[in-house]
Amino acid sequence: MKKYLLNAMAAVFIFPLHCVEANIDNDAFLDAEKKVRYGDYQDFKMAISNLDHPLKPYVEKVYWQRHPDIKHQAEIEDYLTIYQHTPLEWPVRKAWLSYLEKHNKKAAYIRNYRKTSDTELTCTYLDYQLDLGAPEKAIFNQVTDLWTVGKSQPKACDGLFSLWRKKGYMSKEAVWQRVTMAAEGGTQSLLPYLKTLLPSNEGYLADLYLKVRRDPSAAAGLYRYKNKSVKEGQIALYGVKRLIWRDKELALKAWEKLEQIFTYSDAAKADVYYTFALSLASSGHKQASFWLNKVPKDRQDSKLIQWQLGNMLKTQDWEGIAAFFTGKDNLSLGQQYWLAYSYAKRGEQQKADAIWKTVAANRDYYGFLAAARLGLPVDLNNQPLVVDQALVNKVKNAPGYKRAKAFYELERFTSARREWNYLTNTSSDEEKLAASILSTELGWHDSTIFTLAKIKAWDNVEQRFPFAFQDVFERYSKRSKIDVAWSIAIARRESSFAPDARSSANARGLMQLLPSTADYVNKGSVSSRRLYQPQTNIRLGTRYLQYLKKKNHGNEILATASYNAGYHRIKRWLPDEAIPAELWIELIPYRETRDYVKNVFAYRQVYHTRLHREGNILAPLLEMKMGG
Repeated sequence: MKKYLLNAMAAVFIFPLHCVEANIDNDAFLDAEKKVRYGDYQDFKMAISNLDHPLKPYVEKVYWQRHPDIKHQAEIEDYLTIYQHTPLEWPVRKAWLSYLEKHNKKAAYIRNYRKTSDTELTCTYLDYQLDLGAPEKAIFNQVTDLWTVGKSQPKACDGLFSLWRKKGYMSKEAVWQRVTMAAEGGTQSLLPYLKTLLPSNEGYLADLYLKVRRDPSAAAGLYRYKNKSVKEGQIALYGVKRLIWRDKELALKAWEKLEQIFTYSDAAKADVYYTFALSLASSGHKQASFWLNKVPKDRQDSKLIQWQLGNMLKTQDWEGIAAFFTGKDNLSLGQQYWLAYSYAKRGEQQKADAIWKTVAANRDYYGFLAAARLGLPVDLNNQPLVVDQALVNKVKNAPGYKRAKAFYELERFTSARREWNYLTNTSSDEEKLAASILSTELGWHDSTIFTLAKIKAWDNVEQRFPFAFQDVFERYSKRSKIDVAWSIAIARRESSFAPDARSSANARGLMQLLPSTADYVNKGSVSSRRLYQPQTNIRLGTRYLQYLKKKNHGNEILATASYNAGYHRIKRWLPDEAIPAELWIELIPYRETRDYVKNVFAYRQVYHTRLHREGNILAPLLEMKMGG
């Protein structure tokens, strides 16, 4: 990674940056925001007249969102011009466009419209363009794109679609494309309507698609393919690729017959081979190797190669691993590690050590494992990038940064991140680095971590692995009798130290606790609000780690996996015969959990070393067995 040395003679700093700045009056902002939410135009003008605050544009946004009016057209359009592309623009622009539509201001609507994913606004824009004389073909070509999707579109588009159809733009190809999109992952309830648009002799295809979508085993019923047509073959292909995940034996038998009935291209067959190989390998099916080997080389992506490796590791086919990976370019660190392992098992220790030495140079799970194998010291390779202080000051004075900082200090984290993402997405790499130093100073660690990732500044170890909430982690880790480096590593992996993090599964806070888990370890109800409080979350998270460690008889690998996937699921993954711990980790059937365990142990090593502790915490894995 290059260093951003902007001026060799300039004052530079690495971290941290300490500075003094004037306080801003948040009370004045909050008061103005409240007044304009319910006040009239005069209240609005009075509220902003003397307001000196980075979030003043948000006070204006609140008013213009609620009170768009043609009398203030110039002011609104000036606002939209000034804040174009910022998070401030679209809430106001959408409200303004809705107002213009309601009052039939077609020319003003067209002038103020900008490209958007809002289909309703787009349909209105195209409708108005037609009304005002835009070239019909250019407009209706855009309508075709809007119509040809796998879901229902807003009612506001109905008139436009009707006219488009009357003008003869709805082709058979477009109808079939939409049928395919609705059936294969779209809204299946749309298919009965689309059936009415198909030629009479093809209506049954929509019914067949719907049947296969609802029950993939229907694809195995060969009597359903009356005409042996290309479109029937397409439906059969879709069905058998879904069926392989539900009923593997039936799918294998069905494909054998379908391949004889229909003529498929090499690309279509390769797609089937890929899907079958992935499904069979991930479930440990006896035919996995056969299908893995059928996949053409140009379709063998990292996911498939990982399962190829896993399949050979499961049978401990060291000869096969050596044959498959030797001579291949661009091997991942994991593939290199296991190639070396296979050499060692074959008695070719020199070859193994040479590869492990290369892998050990990396700050990574496999790098730390390889270092343990060779008895090498752990090196975090911390190489902070250097940035000119003048550039940091420039970013610090950017309106976007000031708005992000103000929201962060008000604990309006969602708004803060919108502004932060706008700031960094419109910045150079050097400016992103400067921004990361400022977010570190604020203690806004998740923004620092994600910003450094954008510029691939992987070697800024101190910023990427901060001691966030260190005193709290140390206090409660000690109380729960667990390693503080472990609990911090869990939080780093779970939330990147965002106290307000919430997952799609409803896990909350720094250590991503489910409310039910929090209640259990607390032996009493815990409010969802309190789970966002760092002290409460860390207290319960470390207690939960203690509980999992005890449940797994002190095994911290199993406890870590259980934290991600659940204790009972992990117990089912243990083999009947004992195998090396590192091999078990590599064979965890869920990719998310497999990667989770590796990341947590790698992060734990980073924090272990940053705490000035000696040793490689992955070394015990080399002697540990799992199962049996």
